[in-house]
Parts: sequence; C-alpha cells; structure tokens
Amino acid sequence: MADHVDVAQNAATTPGDEQETTVGYGAVFAVREFRPIFAAHVLSLLGGVLAEVALAVLVYAETGSAVLSALVFALTYLPYALSGLLLSGIADRYPSRRVLVACDVLSCACVAAMAVPHCPVALLFALRVAVSLISPLFTGTRAASLADILHGERYVLGRSLVRIVAQGSQIAGFGLGGLVLVWLSPRSALLLTAATFAGSALLLRFGTVDRPARVTGSGRLMRQSLSSAGRLMADPRIRALLLMWWVPPMFFIVAEGLAAPFAKEAGIGSVGFGLFLAAMPAGTAISEVLAGTLLTPASRDRIALPLAAVSLIPLAFFAVDPSLPLALALLVLTGLSAAYALGMDKWFVTDVPDQMRGQAMSLLGAGLMTLQGIGITVGGALAEWAPPYAVIAGAGVGGTLCVLLVLRSVRRTQGVPAAVQPV
Repeated sequence: MADHVDVAQNAATTPGDEQETTVGYGAVFAVREFRPIFAAHVLSLLGGVLAEVALAVLVYAETGSAVLSALVFALTYLPYALSGLLLSGIADRYPSRRVLVACDVLSCACVAAMAVPHCPVALLFALRVAVSLISPLFTGTRAASLADILHGERYVLGRSLVRIVAQGSQIAGFGLGGLVLVWLSPRSALLLTAATFAGSALLLRFGTVDRPARVTGSGRLMRQSLSSAGRLMADPRIRALLLMWWVPPMFFIVAEGLAAPFAKEAGIGSVGFGLFLAAMPAGTAISEVLAGTLLTPASRDRIALPLAAVSLIPLAFFAVDPSLPLALALLVLTGLSAAYALGMDKWFVTDVPDQMRGQAMSLLGAGLMTLQGIGITVGGALAEWAPPYAVIAGAGVGGTLCVLLVLRSVRRTQGVPAAVQPV
C-alpha cells in the first residue's frame, strides 16, 4: 500500500535535476509509482473502447436506429468542452489520487447501471454523457499527476507511453471489442467494462502516493474553473501552446471520420476500411517510439516546430484520389509527424504554473476532444456534396495554413514566461 510512502523517497527515483540525456522508456517503468498508473491507463482504455462498442450494439438492438447507435460515439466528444470548462478546478483543488479514484468509481457505477436489464434508452444516453463528463477530469488529473511522479526526460517519455497505448487501442481496440461480443452479450460486456474501471480504481488507490492538493480554495468551483480557463487562454504563451495541441488533430481527424465513405467510393471493402483507420495511429505510434528511443531531448525540441508545420501536408495529396496503397502511405506519413508532441510535452509542463497544471491539462484534453468532434462533424457535412478524397485534401491544405499561423505565435512567445497565476 502506498498510503504512507514518503513522497521524497519516491521522488528520489526520478530526480528533477537529472542531466537532460536520453534515458529510454525502460527508465520510466523503473519508477515504481508509474507502473500501476500505466496499468490503470491500459485498463481504462480497454474498458472505454469495449463500452462504446457494447453500448452501440445494445442501442441498435433496442431501437433499430443507426442514427442513435452512431450517437453513442458522438457522445465521446460532445460533453468534453462542458466538463473541461466547468469542472477543471477539481484537478488542482483536491488531492490527485482522490480525484482519480473517484472518477473511476463513478464511471464504474455508471457503466454498471447501463447493464441493468430493461434500462431505458434515454437513461443509457444520460449515463453515457455522465461518463464522458468524467473522462476529461480524469485524463487531465492523471496528466498533471505524472509531473509529480516523473521528472525531466522521464516525464516526456511517460506521456509518450500514454499516447502510444492510446494509439494502439485505436488500432486493435474496436476489433477486440467486436471479438468479445461474439462470446458475451452487450450487457455482459458492459459489466466487464465496469470491472475494468474498478480494477483501475484499485490500482490507483493502492499503488500511488497520496499527495496534497496543489491549491486550496473555498470559492465556487465552477466559477473558479471558468475563471482559470479564461486566464489560461488569455496568457499568450499558454494560449499558443494549447492551440498547437488542438489545431492539427482537428484536421487529422477528418480523414478518419471519412474512412467509411472513402472506402465505399474507392471500393476497398471492409479490410481496406480497417487498414485505412489503422494507418495513421500506426504511424503515430512508430514516430513516438523512434523519437523517444533515438533522439535526445534537445533534438526533439529542434524538430517539434518543423514537424508540426509539415504534419498535414501528406493529406493534401489526397487531391489525386489515391489508390488504397497510396492513401495508406499518406496516412502513415501524417502519423509519423506526431513526434512533435514530445517537444510539446516538455514546453507545456515547463511553462504552465505548477498550481494550475491540473486545470491546464483538463482544458487541453477538453479542447482536443471538442475540436476533433467539430472536425468530424464539419468533414462529414462537406462530404455530403464533395467527394471524400477532396474533403480530406482540403483538410490538409486548410489545416497546414492554420498550423503555420499557430506556429508563429508559438515561436513569438518562446522564452516568454507565462504570467498567469492561480487565484
């Protein structure tokens, strides 16, 4: 049990003043407290993917409506902005472990309630919204707490590992979810999902140190969260970094959102559809592993801005209406540019004040998911009157122009300390 473990003892395994050299992913797993956090992350991801698949199948079986079934996936994105704006203050006002465990317990309860026989469809959607409202608070708090556990190079690689697992879940998760439903009914799969959230809660409760809250406050939580979000966005440096996190994925996601219509028009079948969806996450995972293994921290800093600048250019070549092999190559190339995120992690944790880290991470996650939801929605609307390949190409061109504007702000504010402070 990690209840009364000396925080200083744990910190000694990840010294913040270590020389900035490449230490490798093994050094991250050598930190005792990271291992249960990583295992909990894997459980949460598997549970989340399984819940989406099971709930979509259940809703379709209950209603026969493809629209309502698709809404299950849309609800992954839509509540993020509301939660990120109104609840982000929880991440810093309360101890991280308490917040993380509470989020897992609440998610477990919501998913278990979905599995109750004859649960009304309206209630299923309400519970899905509740889980989606909890998710950004959980991910923001976990991201902020990583900086308490991992320092310097280990923090950057720890964040990279979290993203690699997330990309892996995109590649294999939905296929595994479908496979599970061959043996289990949707409600049984939901109970299995509830068990993954319970397992995550136990890992975090007994495997991590109980650290105090970063700030104390007695004001109204929602008002404070909104105020803090406004002050974070008003700071030029933090705003530039947030936009650099948000803008490229908003355009990346257009290609994945149009995978089904692209596959239909190209006549590539279900196998081609699956390969299309897996290509960009595969490139992303490869780029993270290579950058984390082969490059020094200084090298990752140097390549961050150039990689972000060219990240969306491969999508512009969809203008030629590519065959499946060429389309897959373009998507993998797009994913390979994602190594810029390792440099971004270092800048963000350095420039955001420690006392606002949880709120900043929650806001980052909320904006990321919300803008991806907007990207999917707009891309789908445009594909109603233009070929999917043309919409993807337009996302590549328009996205590149937007990213270049954001990078101007990032470069202009480089070296300028953030002035925002908690209230």
